[in-house]
Amino acid sequence: MPVTVIRAFGILKRAAAEVNKEYGLDPKIADFIVKAADEVSSGRLDDHFPLVVWQTGSGTQTNMNVNEVISNRAIEMMGGKLGSKDPVHPNDHVNKSQSSNDTFPTAMHIAAALEVHNVLLPGLQKLHDALEEKSKVFANIIKIGRTHTQDAVPLTLGQEFGAYVQQVKYGISRIKVSLPRVYELAAGGTAVGTGLNTRIGFAEKVAAKVAELTDSLLFDVPLDWKKANVIPIFKKGSCSQPGNYRPVSLTSVVGKVMETLLLDHILDFVSSTDLCSSSQHGFMRNRLCRTNLFGFYE
Repeated sequence: MPVTVIRAFGILKRAAAEVNKEYGLDPKIADFIVKAADEVSSGRLDDHFPLVVWQTGSGTQTNMNVNEVISNRAIEMMGGKLGSKDPVHPNDHVNKSQSSNDTFPTAMHIAAALEVHNVLLPGLQKLHDALEEKSKVFANIIKIGRTHTQDAVPLTLGQEFGAYVQQVKYGISRIKVSLPRVYELAAGGTAVGTGLNTRIGFAEKVAAKVAELTDSLLFDVPLDWKKANVIPIFKKGSCSQPGNYRPVSLTSVVGKVMETLLLDHILDFVSSTDLCSSSQHGFMRNRLCRTNLFGFYE
């Protein structure tokens, strides 16, 4: 597994621990998770991640590898016994409010964003500047163009390098335009994207923490994933098992997402076509009986 992804996991696990601390995780446990996660993100523990990329699509093995390394390192710093899972449990504490299904794509996005900012864009900018300098140096060198293995019309070598400059410039622009999508994080979606087993606001808080830990890169959680904040009815047993929730109540999660998505599309269509008057209320955004009354008296 690329070390950039492993180190990104360290950033994510620290952010999650800090947010979980706000939501009631034992402060001592949270603090030692943070310390261990920092060692992961700094690269100090790189040798403890032997797994290759060939694993399940959700990256479960790597997520648990990270959880166990952080758990054991925290236990070691607390003077406990390695492998005991006490007092820091890899799943209950390090992976709290998370799933491989949301942590692995989140780590991928963090790693990609950091590599783009720290390596790719600076490298491309250097290439752009070097080519631009050469285009000036070669401005007066005339050469013959080539097409279909034959001589073509003349141009300067500077003009040829100028084309290279422009293409690199376009490439930089396309990368920057794509970055906002990379900044969207899956963290907080848990197993199926509904946020089951997390607190309301967990996703946004984790994204803010990640941004803070990565020098304010604008990470956020996808808006659609925030729309399923419906808490299914729990029956008994382990909270991590879907079978311990009333099946009917689970449908409300899907229903809520569908409801909001459809309503958004309907409202956008109605607003763009002026099918409803400005006084229409009921389901229109920001239109209520009282807003109409205020408008009438004004």
